[in-house]
Amino acid sequence: MKIIVAIDSLKGSLTSLEAGAAAREGILKILPTAQIKVFPLADGGEGTCRAIIAGLGGKLKSVEVTDPLGGKISAEFGEVLEKKLAVIEMANAAGLPLVPEDKRNPLNTTTYGVGEIIKIAIADGCRDFVIGIGGSATNDCGLGMLTALGFKFDGGIFGRDLEKISSIDDSNVLPELRECKFRIACDVTNPLTGENGCSAVYAPQKGATPEIVRKMDAWIKNFGELGAKFLKLEKKSVPGDGAAGGLGFAFRAFLNAELLPGVELVLDALNIAEDLKTADVLITGEGKLDFQTAQGKAPSGVAKLAKKLNPKILTIGLGGSVADISEDAGLDAAFSILRSPMTLQEAMKKSVAEKNIAETSAQIIKLLKISR
Repeated sequence: MKIIVAIDSLKGSLTSLEAGAAAREGILKILPTAQIKVFPLADGGEGTCRAIIAGLGGKLKSVEVTDPLGGKISAEFGEVLEKKLAVIEMANAAGLPLVPEDKRNPLNTTTYGVGEIIKIAIADGCRDFVIGIGGSATNDCGLGMLTALGFKFDGGIFGRDLEKISSIDDSNVLPELRECKFRIACDVTNPLTGENGCSAVYAPQKGATPEIVRKMDAWIKNFGELGAKFLKLEKKSVPGDGAAGGLGFAFRAFLNAELLPGVELVLDALNIAEDLKTADVLITGEGKLDFQTAQGKAPSGVAKLAKKLNPKILTIGLGGSVADISEDAGLDAAFSILRSPMTLQEAMKKSVAEKNIAETSAQIIKLLKISR
């Protein structure tokens, strides 16, 4: 029996690979001859970098870059140099948690540090980039990031400097950018501007007042139109341009990036598809399986992919809590790993969670042995 294990992290308890290893242990107790392959799993948000790098055997690197307020910070990203691959979470350099609540104001934040990480990775030889853009503290439409990569605009690198932009100069852009491929994990469909744009929807969470929202929406509209004209874009606007304060637009327009659903991007980077085609069983899961699982969550993403590639595969979900799972989630069955009454605190202990996953996986394999 060939079994693929790809379980998302149980936040605060187990990493993706720790959860997968526990399932593998339980399976082998019952079926020592099973062919098991464990993949990390993530949805493009927090933890994506570590999951992909662990799955591909890459290395994490810590570098000093500019933080959202213009200071300095140590930021982590991953590299798989034999694949020329860099995996970056923009929140490590420009995330909202990096800005104290009393200093949150999108006029005063920048994505410059994100550009610095890309620049460092390019110097290391990377040409393929997987970048998660969730959790931003910024609404600068990628102005800071693009400036770090050599684009020249009027003014500075912060959100407030969007007001001054009237021209674009790409004569000093890093020449290596032409060789680079950018895939961006983007799970929102917001346009760049307007009532559903980045300023109106997300800037208030980053400290913007109604007046700041109004001003920034106008500045970003001008920047978008200027960029579209300068770059001669066929598509001036697409869903997702408004992600991360307009960073989606900056990547798509200036760096020719693909904006992709986070789960899809992670699964593609891990090259899990080939193994799913020939597997008998997929075991996936996360801390909680419920009605939201089908709405872009990682377990549903891998289950749907498995069914698409291999209609005969059995897809099984594991969760600490299981309730109201939609048939659209792609799971044939779902099981709670809790095997006795316990508090949430007890259930989240690493040793307890590992044991619960292992024992539940063992029981599932017992049932499969009987049914076959």
